[in-house]
Amino acid sequence: MTFLYFFSIALFLFLCFLLCSVILMQESKSSGLGASFGGEASESLFGTSTADILKKFTGWLALIFLVSCVLLSLWTNAMGNSRIAAPADFTMEHIES
Repeated sequence: MTFLYFFSIALFLFLCFLLCSVILMQESKSSGLGASFGGEASESLFGTSTADILKKFTGWLALIFLVSCVLLSLWTNAMGNSRIAAPADFTMEHIES
């Protein structure tokens, strides 16, 4: 169970990095980080509709990010509650007898 949890955390961190990269690649008023790759709008990978594709991709990544953030938060909370709710091995009754 812990392997799956930490694997999910690693995927979440990769998603964070991917989302930051896609946001920085978008064209802004000052051409953004996409201009530092040396490409112009006409020479981009998807043609002239690159801005539209990046906006849609960013929207989907943001939605996946929010859902995974909520799910990981609930999962972490459930793991913490299960550790607290577990009965102690030694109680006062065990010590007195």
